[in-house]
Amino acid sequence: MGVDYYKVLEVDRNAKDDDLKKSYRKLAMKWHPDKNPNNKKDAEAKFKQISEAYDVLSDPQKRAVYDQYGEEGLKGQVPPPGAGGFAGGSDGGNGFTSFRFNSRSADDIFSEFFGFSSPFGGMGDMGGSRGGGPPAFGRGGMFGEDIFHQFRAGGSGAAEASSMPRKAPAIERTLPCSLEDLYRGTTKKMKISRDVFDASGKPTTVEEILTIEIKPGWKKGTKITFPEKGNEQRGIIPSDLVFIIDEKPHSVFKRDGNDLLVTQKISLVESLTGYTAQITTLDGRTLTVPVNSVISPSYEEVVKGEGMPIPKEPSKKGNLRIKFNIKFPTRLTQEQKSGMKRLLSS
Repeated sequence: MGVDYYKVLEVDRNAKDDDLKKSYRKLAMKWHPDKNPNNKKDAEAKFKQISEAYDVLSDPQKRAVYDQYGEEGLKGQVPPPGAGGFAGGSDGGNGFTSFRFNSRSADDIFSEFFGFSSPFGGMGDMGGSRGGGPPAFGRGGMFGEDIFHQFRAGGSGAAEASSMPRKAPAIERTLPCSLEDLYRGTTKKMKISRDVFDASGKPTTVEEILTIEIKPGWKKGTKITFPEKGNEQRGIIPSDLVFIIDEKPHSVFKRDGNDLLVTQKISLVESLTGYTAQITTLDGRTLTVPVNSVISPSYEEVVKGEGMPIPKEPSKKGNLRIKFNIKFPTRLTQEQKSGMKRLLSS
């Protein structure tokens, strides 16, 4: 099988992604050539082997080939045609071109974890650095010696956090929704384009469709977060993509928390003698609401349970509140005035 990458990384064969990362962090810090100036050649070889082991085991495709065919199969010395079920480009008919081992440099892998390639102030680049990465921030390196020893020993959470790559700030986008969308709930699809690194570590652009489930009763300002959907960059955790609900103005209703407000125009006669409101709801039903009270300019008719759904209890709704805009006559004849006085004073 050649090199046993599991032994190199000091993990068992069922190791999950978190186990691989934890072990890589510990071993890479221990064997970084800049940390071993008196034994640099051996440390460099060990460091490269640790990086190669992590590169293989953290990639599902490389790991699958390695588990079945070992290092030889991974690096191109593949079994005869028909020996495996992997498809790829043609390479003498064995179908393994797309799985040829394409190792990233040890420095690139290290900088993805720690945000820089030389944390201890050394000048060596292990022969694999592109030379364009962030500087080591002076002779003392990014870490002081005390922090390094804390980290290697398991140390404090603060020490480990200081060695982790920083996260890019969140990207926020407004998501306008109609009142009907927020009443009924709906699904919106959002197409995004983002920069990522492919399995071989090369930058590429991919398009992705995000599905956003709008729940009934959601309010303006509600946030939907898609973790780490921003662009991938070396040594930086991708930003979260955050959509913020906004509410489009409606031609009939206004929203007040979980209540809906609607205004009806009525005449003075209707305000005094009775009025029946006909209202089309946000889900298309017709409500008939008789109002038998005298309607003053400040009067409000409340229809319980016909407002917006309550997000935590979608089966329950707020209220529909009907306000009235009373149209007063611009003038009255003497006869009308006399008639009204007679009627209202009796």
